[in-house]
Amino acid sequence: MLLAIGLIILGLVLLTLGGESLVRGAARLATLAGISPLVVGLTVVAFGTSAPELAVSIQASFTGKTDLAVGNVVGSNIFNVLFILGASALISPLMVSSQLVRFDVPLMIGVSVLMLIMGLDGTISRIDGLILFAGLIAYTAWLIRQSRRENAKVQAEYAEEFGEPPASTVTVGQIVMQVVFIAAGLGLLSLGAHWLVEGAVTIARLAGMSELLIGLTIVAAGTSLPEVAASIMATIRGQRDIAVGNVVGSNIFNIMSVLALSAAISPHGVAVSQEALQFDIPVMIAVAFACLPIFFTGHRIDRWEGGLFLGYYVAYTSYLVLMATRPETAATLGNIMLLYVIPLTAVTLAVCVIHSFRKTRRQAQAVGQ
Repeated sequence: MLLAIGLIILGLVLLTLGGESLVRGAARLATLAGISPLVVGLTVVAFGTSAPELAVSIQASFTGKTDLAVGNVVGSNIFNVLFILGASALISPLMVSSQLVRFDVPLMIGVSVLMLIMGLDGTISRIDGLILFAGLIAYTAWLIRQSRRENAKVQAEYAEEFGEPPASTVTVGQIVMQVVFIAAGLGLLSLGAHWLVEGAVTIARLAGMSELLIGLTIVAAGTSLPEVAASIMATIRGQRDIAVGNVVGSNIFNIMSVLALSAAISPHGVAVSQEALQFDIPVMIAVAFACLPIFFTGHRIDRWEGGLFLGYYVAYTSYLVLMATRPETAATLGNIMLLYVIPLTAVTLAVCVIHSFRKTRRQAQAVGQ
């Protein structure tokens, strides 16, 4: 028990150091390469911080613990949105890029629904995994191409208005230095997450928790701690595009790479339990859909919305734990959420979205006059 607690503490320390190093290197590399911070958050940071999920899920698939592999992906995606975005928004309201609202969040919703459809037969097959991974390659290539095109357009507009900007020289040494920061950050994040998960799973097993429950809670939260560290550090340092892009990109990566590769390398694919199909994956889809109205309200996540996300994560985790220990109490909590909390939240968000649209319309009319 003491060894497990020690691993958890060391893991948290390494995660903090790794998050700082990764965000600093990624932000500076984006500036040197002419790629927007949003794209860096959606790719380099998101994919890098999802490395622990990839390692855990692949290892679980090899050892036949498919409930742990699926629970890790689903639980991580729920944790990323509800906990990480919630905590980051509480620190400082987050600005949301219009690209996220128009393309990346709908893609996150789409692949979440696709995961449910692919798993309806009880298995994410090898073919399913290869299809998902091919989609990830196409998505990444599109992001980089789009970012470079937009950057070139901005430079052309600047040159037309103010003349050519002073030439800036980018040295190989500068690029190598930022790559070293990123690599060091990823290494610290992976090692820290591994130690933390090892300690947490040991304690959970001593408490008699099931593999699916461990995957949805302890392992999902533990392997998502690199995203926590990266997003919170990015928020503190003012790199808010990286903070939000990291979460959305990680969720896309978790399905289109972590789950996809786990299914592709496993001889029989990844089995999906009925429990996950009936409850946990629909919750993941609902959480992805919840991003749209919140992101629409002024293209920002305010502190009260961050608190709302965190409250829902506490309710979801409490429900999972109660289902394993006190099913009757869990049923009561579920009824309260379905009959009162969720409808009230839906009405509140609908009012906020309508108010936001009206405000935007009035501003457009004022500009037209």
